[in-house]
Amino acid sequence: MTFSPGSGLDTSQVSQRSGGGGGLGLPIKVGGGLGGVAVLVIGLFLFGPDFLNQASHGSAAYDDAQVSSSGSDSLAETCRTGEDANRDARCRVVGTVNSLNQYWPSGASALGVKYARPDAVLTSGSWSTGCGSASSAMGPFYCPADRTAYFDVGFFDELRSQYGADRGPLAEEYVVAHEFGHHIQALTGDSQRARQGDTGPQSSSVRLELQADCYAGVWAANAAQTSDPVTGEPYLEPLTGDDVKSAVSAAQAVGDDRIQRKARGRVTPESFTHGTAQQRETWFMRGYSAAEPQTCDTFSPSTV
Repeated sequence: MTFSPGSGLDTSQVSQRSGGGGGLGLPIKVGGGLGGVAVLVIGLFLFGPDFLNQASHGSAAYDDAQVSSSGSDSLAETCRTGEDANRDARCRVVGTVNSLNQYWPSGASALGVKYARPDAVLTSGSWSTGCGSASSAMGPFYCPADRTAYFDVGFFDELRSQYGADRGPLAEEYVVAHEFGHHIQALTGDSQRARQGDTGPQSSSVRLELQADCYAGVWAANAAQTSDPVTGEPYLEPLTGDDVKSAVSAAQAVGDDRIQRKARGRVTPESFTHGTAQQRETWFMRGYSAAEPQTCDTFSPSTV
Protein backbone atom coordinates (compact mmCIF):
# COMPACT_ATOMS: atom_id res chain seq x y z
CA MET A 1 0.00 0.00 0.00
CA THR A 2 1.58 3.23 -1.17
CA PHE A 3 1.29 6.50 0.72
CA SER A 4 -0.19 9.45 -1.13
CA PRO A 5 2.67 11.89 -1.83
CA GLY A 6 0.49 14.87 -0.88
CA SER A 7 -0.41 13.59 2.57
CA GLY A 8 1.42 15.05 5.56
CA LEU A 9 3.04 13.10 8.38
CA ASP A 10 2.51 14.03 12.02
CA THR A 11 5.67 12.91 13.80
CA SER A 12 4.33 14.09 17.17
CA GLN A 13 2.42 10.77 17.32
CA VAL A 14 5.65 8.72 17.33
CA SER A 15 8.75 9.03 19.50
CA GLN A 16 12.19 7.41 19.33
CA ARG A 17 13.97 5.51 22.07
CA SER A 18 17.16 3.50 22.05
CA GLY A 19 19.32 1.84 24.67
CA GLY A 20 22.57 0.00 25.03
CA GLY A 21 23.06 -3.70 24.69
CA GLY A 22 20.90 -6.34 23.13
CA GLY A 23 19.94 -8.36 26.17
CA LEU A 24 16.81 -10.40 25.78
CA GLY A 25 13.79 -9.35 27.81
CA LEU A 26 12.44 -12.16 29.98
CA PRO A 27 8.75 -12.96 30.40
CA ILE A 28 7.09 -9.81 31.64
CA LYS A 29 4.43 -9.31 34.27
CA VAL A 30 1.69 -7.28 32.69
CA GLY A 31 0.45 -4.92 35.33
CA GLY A 32 -3.15 -4.69 34.28
CA GLY A 33 -3.42 -5.83 30.67
CA LEU A 34 -4.19 -9.49 31.36
CA GLY A 35 -5.46 -9.38 34.88
CA GLY A 36 -1.97 -9.00 36.32
CA VAL A 37 -0.90 -12.56 35.48
CA ALA A 38 2.69 -13.30 34.54
CA VAL A 39 2.79 -13.63 30.77
CA LEU A 40 4.90 -12.66 27.84
CA VAL A 41 3.94 -9.26 26.51
CA ILE A 42 1.12 -9.34 24.00
CA GLY A 43 3.33 -9.04 20.94
CA LEU A 44 2.93 -10.14 17.36
CA PHE A 45 6.13 -12.09 17.36
CA LEU A 46 6.49 -13.59 20.84
CA PHE A 47 6.40 -17.36 20.63
CA GLY A 48 8.03 -18.40 23.90
CA PRO A 49 11.61 -18.66 25.18
CA ASP A 50 12.71 -21.20 22.54
CA PHE A 51 11.91 -18.76 19.79
CA LEU A 52 13.13 -15.68 21.63
CA ASN A 53 16.50 -17.24 22.32
CA GLN A 54 17.05 -17.57 18.58
CA ALA A 55 15.90 -14.07 17.66
CA SER A 56 18.35 -11.46 16.50
CA HIS A 57 17.90 -8.37 14.40
CA GLY A 58 19.99 -6.29 12.06
CA SER A 59 19.25 -3.06 10.26
CA ALA A 60 16.60 -3.20 7.58
CA ALA A 61 15.42 -1.47 4.46
CA TYR A 62 12.46 -1.72 2.14
CA ASP A 63 13.74 -1.35 -1.42
CA ASP A 64 15.69 1.93 -1.30
CA ALA A 65 14.55 2.88 2.20
CA GLN A 66 17.24 4.25 4.45
CA VAL A 67 16.77 3.09 8.02
CA SER A 68 18.43 4.68 11.01
CA SER A 69 18.36 2.71 14.25
CA SER A 70 20.35 5.26 16.21
CA GLY A 71 17.51 7.71 16.65
CA SER A 72 20.05 10.53 16.29
CA ASP A 73 18.30 12.21 13.40
CA SER A 74 14.99 13.94 13.95
CA LEU A 75 11.81 12.27 12.72
CA ALA A 76 10.37 15.74 12.18
CA GLU A 77 13.17 16.56 9.76
CA THR A 78 13.07 13.23 7.94
CA CYS A 79 9.37 12.38 7.85
CA ARG A 80 7.30 15.17 6.35
CA THR A 81 5.10 13.72 3.60
CA GLY A 82 3.73 10.49 2.22
CA GLU A 83 6.62 10.49 -0.22
CA ASP A 84 8.99 10.16 2.73
CA ALA A 85 6.92 7.24 4.00
CA ASN A 86 7.35 5.48 0.67
CA ARG A 87 11.15 5.57 0.92
CA ASP A 88 11.92 5.34 4.66
CA ALA A 89 10.79 2.54 6.98
CA ARG A 90 10.63 4.79 10.05
CA CYS A 91 8.48 7.29 8.18
CA ARG A 92 6.30 4.42 7.03
CA VAL A 93 5.64 3.57 10.67
CA VAL A 94 4.80 7.23 11.34
CA GLY A 95 2.38 7.37 8.42
CA THR A 96 0.73 4.11 9.42
CA VAL A 97 0.31 5.33 13.00
CA ASN A 98 -1.21 8.56 11.67
CA SER A 99 -3.68 6.61 9.55
CA LEU A 100 -4.59 4.25 12.39
CA ASN A 101 -5.18 7.13 14.78
CA GLN A 102 -7.40 8.79 12.21
CA TYR A 103 -9.45 5.65 11.51
CA TRP A 104 -9.94 4.13 14.97
CA PRO A 105 -12.12 6.82 16.62
CA SER A 106 -14.98 5.72 14.35
CA GLY A 107 -13.99 2.06 14.53
CA ALA A 108 -13.87 2.11 18.32
CA SER A 109 -17.21 3.88 18.44
CA ALA A 110 -18.71 1.02 16.44
CA LEU A 111 -17.43 -1.29 19.20
CA GLY A 112 -19.03 0.87 21.88
CA VAL A 113 -15.87 2.43 23.31
CA LYS A 114 -14.13 5.77 23.05
CA TYR A 115 -10.78 5.78 21.30
CA ALA A 116 -7.73 7.01 23.16
CA ARG A 117 -4.49 7.12 21.22
CA PRO A 118 -1.76 4.75 22.34
CA ASP A 119 1.83 5.90 22.43
CA ALA A 120 4.00 4.59 19.59
CA VAL A 121 7.77 4.31 19.94
CA LEU A 122 10.53 3.50 17.46
CA THR A 123 13.15 1.56 19.38
CA SER A 124 16.51 -0.15 19.14
CA GLY A 125 18.77 -2.05 21.51
CA SER A 126 17.18 -2.53 24.92
CA TRP A 127 14.95 -0.25 26.95
CA SER A 128 12.46 -0.11 29.80
CA THR A 129 8.68 -0.30 29.43
CA GLY A 130 5.69 -0.35 31.73
CA CYS A 131 5.81 -4.13 31.30
CA GLY A 132 9.47 -4.43 32.29
CA SER A 133 12.72 -4.69 30.34
CA ALA A 134 12.49 -5.12 26.57
CA SER A 135 14.85 -5.52 23.62
CA SER A 136 14.84 -5.57 19.85
CA ALA A 137 15.05 -9.36 19.96
CA MET A 138 11.42 -9.43 21.10
CA GLY A 139 10.09 -7.98 17.87
CA PRO A 140 7.25 -5.45 17.74
CA PHE A 141 4.89 -5.59 20.70
CA TYR A 142 2.21 -3.76 22.62
CA CYS A 143 2.52 -3.19 26.36
CA PRO A 144 -0.89 -2.85 28.03
CA ALA A 145 0.59 -1.39 31.22
CA ASP A 146 1.82 1.78 29.52
CA ARG A 147 -0.51 1.49 26.49
CA THR A 148 2.42 1.80 24.13
CA ALA A 149 3.30 0.00 20.89
CA TYR A 150 7.03 -0.56 20.33
CA PHE A 151 8.64 -1.06 16.92
CA ASP A 152 12.21 -1.74 15.84
CA VAL A 153 12.14 -1.37 12.05
CA GLY A 154 15.04 -3.82 11.83
CA PHE A 155 12.44 -6.55 12.31
CA PHE A 156 10.88 -5.88 8.91
CA ASP A 157 13.91 -7.21 7.05
CA GLU A 158 13.89 -10.38 9.15
CA LEU A 159 10.19 -10.82 8.47
CA ARG A 160 11.05 -11.03 4.78
CA SER A 161 14.46 -12.71 4.75
CA GLN A 162 13.90 -15.36 7.43
CA TYR A 163 10.14 -15.90 7.49
CA GLY A 164 9.19 -15.42 3.86
CA ALA A 165 6.94 -12.36 3.92
CA ASP A 166 6.66 -10.36 0.70
CA ARG A 167 8.64 -7.17 0.22
CA GLY A 168 5.52 -5.05 -0.22
CA PRO A 169 5.02 -2.20 2.27
CA LEU A 170 1.64 -3.46 3.47
CA ALA A 171 3.49 -6.33 5.18
CA GLU A 172 5.14 -3.72 7.42
CA GLU A 173 1.97 -1.70 7.85
CA TYR A 174 0.13 -4.87 8.88
CA VAL A 175 2.61 -5.31 11.75
CA VAL A 176 1.85 -1.81 13.05
CA ALA A 177 -1.90 -2.27 12.60
CA HIS A 178 -1.82 -5.60 14.47
CA GLU A 179 -0.21 -4.02 17.52
CA PHE A 180 -2.80 -1.22 17.45
CA GLY A 181 -5.37 -4.02 17.39
CA HIS A 182 -4.09 -5.06 20.81
CA HIS A 183 -4.65 -1.50 21.99
CA ILE A 184 -8.27 -1.71 20.85
CA GLN A 185 -8.57 -4.89 22.92
CA ALA A 186 -7.26 -3.00 25.94
CA LEU A 187 -9.99 -0.40 25.41
CA THR A 188 -12.80 -2.93 24.94
CA GLY A 189 -11.61 -5.21 27.74
CA ASP A 190 -11.12 -8.18 25.43
CA SER A 191 -7.45 -8.33 26.40
CA GLN A 192 -8.58 -9.62 29.80
CA ARG A 193 -10.16 -12.67 28.17
CA ALA A 194 -6.82 -14.37 27.58
CA ARG A 195 -6.20 -16.88 30.37
CA GLN A 196 -2.80 -17.65 31.83
CA GLY A 197 -1.30 -20.82 30.39
CA ASP A 198 -4.13 -21.30 27.89
CA THR A 199 -2.54 -22.60 24.67
CA GLY A 200 -3.60 -24.55 21.62
CA PRO A 201 -5.34 -23.85 18.29
CA GLN A 202 -8.63 -22.81 19.96
CA SER A 203 -7.15 -21.18 23.07
CA SER A 204 -8.01 -17.73 24.37
CA SER A 205 -4.50 -16.51 23.58
CA VAL A 206 -4.87 -17.56 19.93
CA ARG A 207 -8.29 -15.92 19.76
CA LEU A 208 -6.79 -12.69 21.09
CA GLU A 209 -4.11 -12.67 18.39
CA LEU A 210 -6.54 -13.53 15.61
CA GLN A 211 -8.79 -10.68 16.67
CA ALA A 212 -5.84 -8.29 16.38
CA ASP A 213 -5.21 -9.68 12.88
CA CYS A 214 -8.85 -9.06 12.03
CA TYR A 215 -8.64 -5.48 13.29
CA ALA A 216 -5.57 -4.99 11.08
CA GLY A 217 -7.65 -6.16 8.11
CA VAL A 218 -10.45 -3.76 9.01
CA TRP A 219 -8.00 -0.85 9.06
CA ALA A 220 -6.52 -1.92 5.70
CA ALA A 221 -9.99 -1.92 4.15
CA ASN A 222 -10.65 1.63 5.37
CA ALA A 223 -7.16 3.11 4.95
CA ALA A 224 -7.63 4.59 1.49
CA GLN A 225 -10.65 6.55 2.79
CA THR A 226 -8.80 7.83 5.86
CA SER A 227 -7.45 11.32 5.17
CA ASP A 228 -4.84 13.62 6.62
CA PRO A 229 -6.97 16.21 8.50
CA VAL A 230 -4.61 19.01 7.48
CA THR A 231 -4.27 18.45 3.73
CA GLY A 232 -7.43 16.44 3.15
CA GLU A 233 -5.37 13.93 1.16
CA PRO A 234 -5.90 10.23 1.92
CA TYR A 235 -2.89 8.85 3.75
CA LEU A 236 -2.78 5.81 1.53
CA GLU A 237 -3.68 5.01 -2.04
CA PRO A 238 -6.24 2.25 -2.75
CA LEU A 239 -5.00 -1.28 -2.18
CA THR A 240 -3.98 -3.45 -5.09
CA GLY A 241 -4.13 -7.21 -5.23
CA ASP A 242 -0.39 -7.28 -4.61
CA ASP A 243 -0.85 -5.16 -1.48
CA VAL A 244 -3.32 -7.63 -0.02
CA LYS A 245 -1.03 -10.53 -0.96
CA SER A 246 1.80 -8.76 0.87
CA ALA A 247 -0.18 -8.40 4.08
CA VAL A 248 -1.42 -11.98 3.92
CA SER A 249 2.14 -13.22 3.42
CA ALA A 250 3.20 -11.42 6.60
CA ALA A 251 0.29 -12.88 8.57
CA GLN A 252 1.10 -16.37 7.31
CA ALA A 253 4.83 -15.98 7.96
CA VAL A 254 4.28 -15.59 11.69
CA GLY A 255 1.85 -18.45 12.12
CA ASP A 256 2.69 -20.71 15.07
CA ASP A 257 3.12 -23.71 12.80
CA ARG A 258 5.62 -21.98 10.53
CA ILE A 259 7.57 -20.42 13.38
CA GLN A 260 7.79 -23.71 15.27
CA ARG A 261 8.80 -25.68 12.21
CA LYS A 262 11.58 -23.23 11.45
CA ALA A 263 12.81 -22.85 15.04
CA ARG A 264 12.41 -26.45 16.25
CA GLY A 265 11.90 -28.58 13.17
CA ARG A 266 8.50 -29.79 14.40
CA VAL A 267 5.03 -28.47 15.14
CA THR A 268 3.34 -28.86 18.55
CA PRO A 269 -0.25 -27.61 18.20
CA GLU A 270 -0.92 -27.87 21.94
CA SER A 271 1.55 -25.01 22.51
CA PHE A 272 0.07 -22.61 19.94
CA THR A 273 -0.38 -19.07 21.25
CA HIS A 274 -0.90 -16.98 18.09
CA GLY A 275 -2.63 -19.21 15.53
CA THR A 276 -1.59 -21.10 12.43
CA ALA A 277 -0.65 -19.45 9.16
CA GLN A 278 -4.10 -20.35 7.80
CA GLN A 279 -5.92 -18.99 10.85
CA ARG A 280 -4.06 -15.70 10.67
CA GLU A 281 -4.76 -15.31 6.96
CA THR A 282 -8.44 -16.17 7.46
CA TRP A 283 -9.02 -13.58 10.18
CA PHE A 284 -7.06 -10.81 8.47
CA MET A 285 -9.12 -11.38 5.32
CA ARG A 286 -12.35 -11.52 7.32
CA GLY A 287 -11.64 -8.05 8.67
CA TYR A 288 -10.55 -6.79 5.27
CA SER A 289 -13.61 -8.18 3.49
CA ALA A 290 -16.14 -6.89 6.03
CA ALA A 291 -14.35 -3.57 6.75
CA GLU A 292 -16.18 -3.40 10.09
CA PRO A 293 -14.62 -4.19 13.49
CA GLN A 294 -17.82 -5.76 14.79
CA THR A 295 -17.07 -8.77 12.59
CA CYS A 296 -13.89 -9.50 14.58
CA ASP A 297 -15.47 -11.43 17.45
CA THR A 298 -13.09 -14.36 17.79
CA PHE A 299 -14.29 -15.32 21.27
CA SER A 300 -17.88 -16.38 20.51
CA PRO A 301 -17.37 -19.00 17.75
CA SER A 302 -16.77 -22.59 18.84
CA THR A 303 -13.81 -22.76 16.46
CA VAL A 304 -11.60 -20.08 14.91
